[in-house]
Amino acid sequence: MKIDFNSMETKILPNFKGGEGEFAVKMFTDSDGKIMRGTLSPGSSIGLHTHTSDAEIIYILSGVGKCLFDGGEETLSVGDCHYCPKGCEHSLINNGVENLEFFAVVR
Repeated sequence: MKIDFNSMETKILPNFKGGEGEFAVKMFTDSDGKIMRGTLSPGSSIGLHTHTSDAEIIYILSGVGKCLFDGGEETLSVGDCHYCPKGCEHSLINNGVENLEFFAVVR
């Protein structure tokens, strides 16, 4: 099944999961999970949250940022992939000067 992000409406989610700024996202959802193409502007973040019933994969398309993950910190840049297994907590922060664009799957 093809998912055409180019034809989807962009949703603006302020302070997503308790984060800073705005999360701009194009999202496909069904009963099994979510597939997203997201953007965080400089200084914006997705707040720290726990994946109690699912896992998430984030692949960085452009920009730089960092991920807080189970008490640690990971630097992320183009081509990096972050994995948050079920039961773990994480956040995503754009600490760069350009938009942080990423592809994410929650399942």
